[in-house]
Amino acid sequence: MNLRRSRSEEPDVNLTPLIDVVFILLIFFMVSTTFQRESEIKIELPEASAEPVEAEKDVLEIVVDADGRYFIDEQQVVNTELATLKKAIARFMGDRKELPVVIRADRRTPYEAVVRAMDATSQLGLVQMSLATSQPADGGE
Repeated sequence: MNLRRSRSEEPDVNLTPLIDVVFILLIFFMVSTTFQRESEIKIELPEASAEPVEAEKDVLEIVVDADGRYFIDEQQVVNTELATLKKAIARFMGDRKELPVVIRADRRTPYEAVVRAMDATSQLGLVQMSLATSQPADGGE
């Protein structure tokens, strides 16, 4: 008969499975998260029924708000003069000469402001130009 008390062993806590589960959850949330590009400048794009095209990464985006003010790379251009707009575009372009241009104008933007932006880019030799629109809510019918 054994009268000695047996020493109880301390339970071993293995954290490896817990760490594995946390990493799997982290990877799942990173992969399933959608990143949406939201502009800080509030504009309402005009609607068009054309199919959307995939945006290029290296593009000059000129935003024109409802008051006719210009924004390049989310920075407001000092005034609405053609010469000032051309300088701002040239500064953004740097040494890149074949840069596609996307003009995002609010639906209430004066037509003159859009034409001025198109004129400034064409005078600087940028010929790949497109106008951004939004899809109609009812599916285009």
